[in-house]
Amino acid sequence: MDYQTELDFLFLVLIALDAMIVMGSRKVSYYVLLLCFGIVVVSVCTFFAIGDDTAQPVRLVVNASNASTRQIPETLFGIFFEEINHAGAGGIWAELVSNRGFEAGGPNVPSNISPWSIIGNESTISVSTDRSSCFDRNKVALRMDVLCDSEGINVCPTGGVGIYNPGFWGMNIEQGKAYKVTLFVRSSGKIDVSISLTDSSGQKKLATSSIISSDVSNWTKMEVLLNASETNPNSRLQLTTSKQGVIWFDQVSAMPLETYKGHGFRNDLVQMMADLEPRFIRFPGGCFVEGEWLRNAFRWKETVGPWEQRPGHFGDVWMYWTDDGLGYFEFLQLAEDLGAAPVWVFNNGISHQDEVDTSAISPFVQEVLDSIEFARGDPNTTWGSIRASMGHPEPFDLKYVAIGNEDCGKKNYRGNYVKIYNAMKRAYPDIKIISNCDGSSRKLDHPADYYDFHIYTSANQMFSMAHRFDKTSRTGPKAFVSEYAVTGSDAGKGSLLAALAEAAFLIGLEKNSDIVEMASYAPLFVNTNDRRWNPDAIVFNSSHLYGTPSYWMQRFFVGSSGATLLDTTLDANSASSSLIASSIIWKNPEDEHNYLRIKIVNFGSNEVSLKISVNHLNAFSIQKSGSSQTVLTSRNLMDENSLNDPMKVIPIKIPLNTAGENMDVVLPSHSLTSLDLFMEFSSIRMPGSYQSSTSAI
Repeated sequence: MDYQTELDFLFLVLIALDAMIVMGSRKVSYYVLLLCFGIVVVSVCTFFAIGDDTAQPVRLVVNASNASTRQIPETLFGIFFEEINHAGAGGIWAELVSNRGFEAGGPNVPSNISPWSIIGNESTISVSTDRSSCFDRNKVALRMDVLCDSEGINVCPTGGVGIYNPGFWGMNIEQGKAYKVTLFVRSSGKIDVSISLTDSSGQKKLATSSIISSDVSNWTKMEVLLNASETNPNSRLQLTTSKQGVIWFDQVSAMPLETYKGHGFRNDLVQMMADLEPRFIRFPGGCFVEGEWLRNAFRWKETVGPWEQRPGHFGDVWMYWTDDGLGYFEFLQLAEDLGAAPVWVFNNGISHQDEVDTSAISPFVQEVLDSIEFARGDPNTTWGSIRASMGHPEPFDLKYVAIGNEDCGKKNYRGNYVKIYNAMKRAYPDIKIISNCDGSSRKLDHPADYYDFHIYTSANQMFSMAHRFDKTSRTGPKAFVSEYAVTGSDAGKGSLLAALAEAAFLIGLEKNSDIVEMASYAPLFVNTNDRRWNPDAIVFNSSHLYGTPSYWMQRFFVGSSGATLLDTTLDANSASSSLIASSIIWKNPEDEHNYLRIKIVNFGSNEVSLKISVNHLNAFSIQKSGSSQTVLTSRNLMDENSLNDPMKVIPIKIPLNTAGENMDVVLPSHSLTSLDLFMEFSSIRMPGSYQSSTSAI
């Protein structure tokens, strides 16, 4: 009941009471007066009860009969990684040095060496860049003229002079951990260089070692291992000397010895990805693939081979330099480490600002074919041999590719797409190809295995998008919802409101998973020091991280891929309009048991009483012991997590002692609830087996 209706009704009540008073003054019988008053009171109570959603239980029916079930695709929920917000460089890639090859200022000299800085002054040191490097694809090197000495007229200051690198807004150095520093050095004379990890001032050393050599007249690779004596999340690497002379440095790297599965990835960040149990990973973008201009697009061949030989490039969409230590090979390795299918997004001759005409697209077609050979070719093939030389002789399991990103409306997209599509299907007929064009509302005018669907919108609109694919044609290409998120004022930097709307959308995708086979949130990561986009699922700095409510929301869908979808219906009434629900049967790998999981979003501002009935379980029964209820909610709809309060909005899990085939549950307002009902085979029940539960595991 709205406010004005309440006022109108109360006005009528007052009139009725006034009438009773008048009747009383006319000596109407006491019983008549009492009867009139009772009628008014009952009417008021009834009227307000009708307007109160919480007083009307909603019935949810789960039909577990074999005839009504369907298996969800194994690939439904995955992740999308884009090099944005320093997600890779200064993020999941564990390299601590920023601009390790001094190339960030471009190939010409003098160059900008930022964030490298000088230790000393003009009387003791001169630092410049030249093109004397031994690497053909990245010729810029740093030249350091040391003007002071350990003795004589111009004595170097205590600690020496040199250069330092603060990494990506501070290096996180941890006590007891080891760090490998690799650099290439050249000098016409003897060198005595101290390599140290220090605090941000450079005064306190956390670890140090020296390289002393009498002959580095040619470029020489040096490695030292530093063991940290203290923890400091705002450390830096410095190279210093007190010996007069000229020294050249190039490709200076510092990496922790401990990385995710030993492959160079930051442990804590990748573990957050792994906890989502993604079935695929789409990479490396996004707009990062296109570039603002083609000259700055991601070119995979420049990102493979020895790391020190990679030229790096400027990502002109998100406006920062990447050394491309995180390259095509590393993305394939990450997918393998996560047990996720790689989805390779490549440039099709189109950027934001320029395009290659279809008549001249052949070199790009060959580039794509070579990329597949690199991933899947035998070690005796041209590009397969390069992969093998990088330590992975076995082919990667690459089965999905996307031709471009958000390029459908571009002039040459369809022409370029068809050329690439035909060439790939001839060479690799098993590969599934994804078109940038949306086929959800109209038939595509070109062949594809999947079409890409992106949605960034308000919370209310996202909630309504749960039904976006209800009426989509079930023939033709499948849908890949590769980018979705609530954005704008509803989202903030990651609100509960956004997460609930997105959860409703994903429940809708589950229910439409006969046509939608893949879905992923975007963007995945943001470094707090370079927030180019809001919101993001995982937020971090050099040493800390947290998941936004949208991250925790995705954890509710772990187990959905490959599970058995059950028919789930809600009664239609005023309370149910704010609800959306789905049910699956899945096998928990932790205990190897089957569970019936019911997920419900309550998008409304009132708590809802839910009466749940689970029918046709056949030979299975639901057990109270082992069943649980998990709820994601908060006091304020716009609540967010932060580095200072990373657990403000997280799921709370409790035992569900009322679990059964018929049960009552109260859904908090503005909440996502998951009921995990422990299923056990019961010989007492009617004979038979629940086929769908076994087909999902």
